Amino acid sequence: MPWRRRRNRVSALEGGREEEAPLEVAAVPSALLTSPQQTEAVAERILLRGIFEIGRDSCDVVLSERALRWRPIQPERPAGDSKYDLLCKEEFIELKDIFSVKLKRRCSVKQQRSGTLLGITLFICLKKEQNKLKNSTLDLINLSEDHCDVWFRQFKKILAGFPNRPKSLKILLNPQSHKKEATQVYYEKVEPLLKLAGIKTDVTIMEYEGHALSLLKECELQGFDGGHRKPLFAIHWSVQRLFTGMQTLEPSVVCVGGDGSASEVAHALLLRAQKNAGMETDRILTPVRAQLPLGLIPAGSTNVLAHSLHGVPHVITATLHIIMGHVQLVDVCTFSTAGKLLRFGFSAMFGFGGRTLALAEKYRWMSPNQRRDFAVVKALAKLKAEDCEISFLPFNSSDDVQERRAQGSPKSDCNDQWQMIQGQFLNVSIMAIPCLCSVAPRGLAPNTRLNNGSMALIIARNTSRPEFIKHLKRYASVKNQFNFPFVETYTVEEVKVHPRNNTGGYNPEEEEEETASENCFPWNVDGDLMEVASEVHIRLHPRLISLYGGSMEEMIPK
Repeated sequence: MPWRRRRNRVSALEGGREEEAPLEVAAVPSALLTSPQQTEAVAERILLRGIFEIGRDSCDVVLSERALRWRPIQPERPAGDSKYDLLCKEEFIELKDIFSVKLKRRCSVKQQRSGTLLGITLFICLKKEQNKLKNSTLDLINLSEDHCDVWFRQFKKILAGFPNRPKSLKILLNPQSHKKEATQVYYEKVEPLLKLAGIKTDVTIMEYEGHALSLLKECELQGFDGGHRKPLFAIHWSVQRLFTGMQTLEPSVVCVGGDGSASEVAHALLLRAQKNAGMETDRILTPVRAQLPLGLIPAGSTNVLAHSLHGVPHVITATLHIIMGHVQLVDVCTFSTAGKLLRFGFSAMFGFGGRTLALAEKYRWMSPNQRRDFAVVKALAKLKAEDCEISFLPFNSSDDVQERRAQGSPKSDCNDQWQMIQGQFLNVSIMAIPCLCSVAPRGLAPNTRLNNGSMALIIARNTSRPEFIKHLKRYASVKNQFNFPFVETYTVEEVKVHPRNNTGGYNPEEEEEETASENCFPWNVDGDLMEVASEVHIRLHPRLISLYGGSMEEMIPK
């Protein structure tokens, strides 16, 4: 039976400051909190035990090191009474699923800062279907000030012990993302949850393309207090402790926007890490890991990065992953030409994918969906193959090789054998992440993972327009989009794409407006247009950046 919330006007009071609980918070279904594992006796040290009203029942509540358990208090009945056994079934929540605790009070209109104590409210993160998370509440009703104060302090102490959870966040917000809705998304959905979790925030509006890059690349990472305005971007980070093999850092950076904004911030964080390590950023063979973890709030038109990271482009899910400190290490690619670094990124498309983006960039005045559809149709109407030479290093899954590469060994093993193919190609995709999106729910590269140390190389050779369209349509279906004679897939670690045309991907005389610089070929890198005139070398670097997302289990503090 689900818990029911009282219909009183209730606020949460903590530290003398009144905070209204969100109206959208749902009651926690008890069915989600019981399982065969949960009913097993666990030898844990009991921290507190007391009586609270939960729902409409008076319950015996036990707080242990890992869980909060409760059982309704019932009068004695004959042994073997199945109805009695059902009513007295124990329920519990794990402490790692709690992200905030408040004192629950009933306030009248005249009571501005205090009111009648009702008990304690726990704010909980629960898993839903399809990788979604939701925030819920559990009310522990007890009118004793002293009793509630002891429990409240114990809960606060427990929450302060989770090392991966951020205490302060730098928010980089792109107000132009997806019909200019990013600002509304942040202030209506994200900020209330961050405030509820007690996380300090400092917001910077991204005013132009490259703004985040200039902020993160050039500024000094000085002291940052989320409650006070400092210089435009000032962050202090410190290593708190090693936790499951990763450095826990604070504060963290959060990007509210689409793929272009998220990729720009990731690129900037990685550049900053190289600069701090004293490396030459123009030529990087073995980049060091980014020092600050990055959170992604999906507020764009496609949200491929956030969708791949969380499994669903859901704002509340992304926010709760950040609050709960669920961190994953993710593979990153470097894109370089003639030995010079162009950028960091997660995925790229050359040929049709690059042409389509180059066209779409010329029609920014359209809505995102209209611009995308128009560009796809126009690129298909002028479908053209590129004469290329593609060299690649196949993925070597042996443990010793992967360990060496994870440690940043700059040279390939002597047994590594480069392979080369050449010909006319309609599209070339290189992807280090699955690239899930609304038009490809299984992913553009469904066999790729976030941190498996390899990239997917997907090549579509020259074919007829109808056959190529069939291939594109397969991405939106459950059928295998690679089951065509002109499509080839490889699992690789490095790729070199060398166009052999004398001119760029577009002839300006063939278009109403020039879509790419003369003698340059358009690339689509994480939704950003990159124009390069010569060979591009893409190399994978395993587990190079920490991103908030996924379902990484969090260790209970001792």
